[in-house]
Amino acid sequence: MAQSIVEDLILNLTKLPGIGRKTAQRLAFYILSMDKDDALSIAQSIIEAKQKALFCSICFNLTDEDPCHICIDTTRDSKTLCVVEETSNITAIERTGFFKGKYHVLLGALSPVDGIYADKLKIRELTERISKEDIEEVILATNPNTKGELTAKYITELIKPFGIKVSRIAYGLPIGSDIEFADEVTLSKALEGRRQL
Repeated sequence: MAQSIVEDLILNLTKLPGIGRKTAQRLAFYILSMDKDDALSIAQSIIEAKQKALFCSICFNLTDEDPCHICIDTTRDSKTLCVVEETSNITAIERTGFFKGKYHVLLGALSPVDGIYADKLKIRELTERISKEDIEEVILATNPNTKGELTAKYITELIKPFGIKVSRIAYGLPIGSDIEFADEVTLSKALEGRRQL
C-alpha cells in the first residue's frame, strides 16, 4: 500500500536532527495549515540553499559567494583567526557582536573511534593559512567535549612551531545559573578559567 503524502512529509521531517516522530507530525500539520505562499517560500528556500550554497575556499564557511563576506571584509582583524568545528559556530559567535577577526572552519572534530582523523578535517588548510597569512593569534573555539578538547590539543601542538599566540575560549558557568546545580566538570573549568578583577 502506498504511503500518504502527509506520512511522507512526516518521515522526511524526522530526518532533521533533533526531530522525533511527534515533533515531525506537529511540524507537518503546521506546514499544511500555513498559507500556500508561505509554505512554498520555505520549500523554495531549501531548494535554493541546496543548489547555491558552497564552502568558502579560504575559511570553509557556508556561503553563496566565494570567498565569503567575512573573508573579503577588510574592516575585520585579519591577524586574529578563530577556529571552529562547524559553520553554525560562526553564526553563534557573530551573534555576540564581540569577535571582529576572521574564521577557519574545520568541518568536524577529531574522533578516532568514528574514523575521523586529521586528514578528514580542514587542519592542513589551517596550517597553510598560518604559514601564508600574517596571523598573530589563533583562538581555538572547538566544543568543550572530548572530541573538541582532543582537536584543540592536536592543533595547539601542530601550530606551536609557528611561534604565534594560541588561546582557547573560556568555558564554565552560564550567566544566570546557580553554582549548586553545576556539574563537577563545568565548575572545575570555571575555576580553572578564572581571571583577576
